[in-house]
Amino acid sequence: MQVYLVGGAVRDQLLGRPIKDKDFVVVGATVADMLDAGFQQVGADFPVFLHPISHEEYALARTERKQGRGYQGFSVHASPDVTLREDLQRRDLTVNAMAIEVKSLMDDTPISGDVVDYYGGLNDIHSKTLRHVSSAFSEDPLRVLRTARFYGRYYDLGFSIADETLLLMRELVRSGELAHLSSERIWQESSRAMMQVSPQVYWQQLFEIGALTEYFAPLQQVWNDKQYDQIREIVQTALYFAGQMQLNLSQRWALLMASLNTDLFTLNSTETLSVNIEAAVKGIHGIGNSTKVPKAHSQFATLFVQQAKNLSRIDQLSAAEKIDLIQACSAHKAPDKLSQLLVTSHVLKLAIQHRQMMLALNSFHAISMDNIDQNLKGPAIGEALRQRRIEHLQTQPVL
Repeated sequence: MQVYLVGGAVRDQLLGRPIKDKDFVVVGATVADMLDAGFQQVGADFPVFLHPISHEEYALARTERKQGRGYQGFSVHASPDVTLREDLQRRDLTVNAMAIEVKSLMDDTPISGDVVDYYGGLNDIHSKTLRHVSSAFSEDPLRVLRTARFYGRYYDLGFSIADETLLLMRELVRSGELAHLSSERIWQESSRAMMQVSPQVYWQQLFEIGALTEYFAPLQQVWNDKQYDQIREIVQTALYFAGQMQLNLSQRWALLMASLNTDLFTLNSTETLSVNIEAAVKGIHGIGNSTKVPKAHSQFATLFVQQAKNLSRIDQLSAAEKIDLIQACSAHKAPDKLSQLLVTSHVLKLAIQHRQMMLALNSFHAISMDNIDQNLKGPAIGEALRQRRIEHLQTQPVL
């Protein structure tokens, strides 16, 4: 019997990241061996066991074969003759397909610390590449979401997805296999991706490969409309800020769902502004139902898009409007919710202002000495540059 630390713990150890969970693979053992050692089996058809003391997961080495649709359409074969190489080959990404041998079932001290790497995970760690292990990647549509989530998780380290892996992800989307994923797994992957430091990366990647169409159709529709390109960019920026500021999941979800109300993305906050709230709320609940979003997050997002304009102009509200806002947000019962809504509003407004200033910066760089009268001298040069940059900025599209 041989026992190996595998997967995420090995990957994060190599990346110098905190290790949250440890998973182990046991080679050369049977179910009876594990039960006799005091381990608890967690699934009758799945050879995974909980350690009697640490409760960490130990799985018998296994192979899988695709037999149906979705991520559950697999037959699992676990026996003492399955090798570590065979077990690691069924994994999604090379950076998740490495192992370190430990002493025994009851002692997870590494024997030497050497990394067992059959599929180039060490090279991909070095080159900061997310790459599929084998063509079996295409057998599990959930890997599209998982790869996008890992991309978001390690984006700040400079990781990227290999071109050949992106190709497989696109092919999986086109095949319609994503439609066979359970709503629960969609939300599980998406909510975990949302809580990364760079949550915007997950959604941008899924959008680019067309993977939002199946479960997030209202979002895909808005982001795919060229008229609203700026909305997608603003929301991406807002999610980035949310990650930097460690906003909670409800706040991040509300910022994403704000995409569905196109009237929110303007610095014009006059009371006469037409706000398409009804369609946005319908979209929020449609997505919530199709992906099993917990009601608390959908309710917070709904409240945010309904009150976003008021939240963004608190200093302009009359006394009556402030009292009405308190009532609408139930702030008299849950003042923390009002605080969270205000912070969410601030982040969205900050993202809008950031977009405005990026347009200004682009206009600044777009105009150079070549764009003004070459006969100008002295201070007239600076003034001419300034005026041309102002004119250029005034021609840029605004929502």
